[in-house]
Amino acid sequence: MTTTATLTHTAAVARLGFALSDTTRAGVLLALRDGQGYPSELADELGVSRQVMSNQLACLRGCGLVEAIPDGRRTAYRLADEHLAPALDEFVRVVLHVDPECCSGESCGCA
Repeated sequence: MTTTATLTHTAAVARLGFALSDTTRAGVLLALRDGQGYPSELADELGVSRQVMSNQLACLRGCGLVEAIPDGRRTAYRLADEHLAPALDEFVRVVLHVDPECCSGESCGCA
């Protein structure tokens, strides 16, 4: 059975694709699979400045993929939907199965 893609489906997949097109945003999504995280810790883990992390988290919030959770004077972030973590896990398995070296350089033609 083939499911017809609606404009909503297409927009949702494009939104996820946009989020994953940046290595910092992809790293944030992958880091949040196991639970919430704080911007400063995510920045340190991914080796980016706090300003870059703030910008990327704002982008991911705008895409509807993460949500901010007030925690006293701090704000934590988590994936916005419980289905996203297993979907990311499966996506990583599929991509690594297809070609673990794909897009490691200019050879893939994506750049």
